[in-house]
Amino acid sequence: MLFPPALAMPLTVIPVSVIERAAGLVFSRVLKAHPTVFDRLDDHMAKRYGFVPSDLPIGFLIRPDRQTLCVIRKPARPEADACVEGPLFLLLALLEGRCDADALFFSRDLTVTGDMEAMLALRNALDDSDIDLPRDLGNAAGPFAPLVRRVVGELRSRALAGEAATWN
Repeated sequence: MLFPPALAMPLTVIPVSVIERAAGLVFSRVLKAHPTVFDRLDDHMAKRYGFVPSDLPIGFLIRPDRQTLCVIRKPARPEADACVEGPLFLLLALLEGRCDADALFFSRDLTVTGDMEAMLALRNALDDSDIDLPRDLGNAAGPFAPLVRRVVGELRSRALAGEAATWN
């Protein structure tokens, strides 16, 4: 499923700093819940990883060594050592390590460019991290945790229903 264009359109006018702040909060929550997620990167820790949702007007650049996330507005591309491009919901499924990245790559649902060894190291690190966005974001929501878990879980289920991704 692609991100609905009507919902993506505001991202063309919202200041990048606002988008970056919101995305940074999610990123920091995930890192807080999984502080060792980047430990397996070893020699690839200082690499710059780009994530470009094909259905959004923005892209993301992550620096594991600095634990930072930057937002880049298209048509500019992240200056990355390794980059993966595909629909947002598939990129989020990769984050959670819940889909067959190889199958998505070979079916051309995802495009990977740059340092393949670095991207493979990141994929392996994510596969072992046990990231679960509904749970992780819910845990950060205090008394609203059950509601956040349910809503984010339902969004994930609907977004990937019928996709080529194989869920664990």
